[in-house]
Amino acid sequence: MPEQPGDPPSTGPIDAAVLDRIAAHLLRTARFESVHTRPSYAPNAIVADYDLGYFPSGVTRASLRIRWFETDDFSIHYAEQYQTNNSWECRWDRHPNDHNTREHFHSPPDVATPGDDAEYPPEWRDVLASVLSRLDERIEAFWAK
Repeated sequence: MPEQPGDPPSTGPIDAAVLDRIAAHLLRTARFESVHTRPSYAPNAIVADYDLGYFPSGVTRASLRIRWFETDDFSIHYAEQYQTNNSWECRWDRHPNDHNTREHFHSPPDVATPGDDAEYPPEWRDVLASVLSRLDERIEAFWAK
């Protein structure tokens, strides 16, 4: 169905080639126990589960879900689940929306909307490096206490 004149712009289709490159990159790091490219439960994403050896025993799952679009829009969602059934989440986004600028960050612990306006590099490799660096800092903070 064609977009209506008043509709916000679309993110467009998933960029499968970029998702494949991201998955290959994630598979080369020791951080992840598994990396699934477009699994049946998330056919438009990569889902990467962290190796839980990086986390204290109260963390039962830590994962990234990455969607990248042909428009270079993206969503990178990080989530930790705990034995207490609580979670800690954040998300880096670049997409048209009505709650923030196109580039924004949804803060932890609950990815509140609206998020904080942000600026990201244009290249997927630089975006991913920045996100992984911030998540490495998060993981290191568990052990600095």
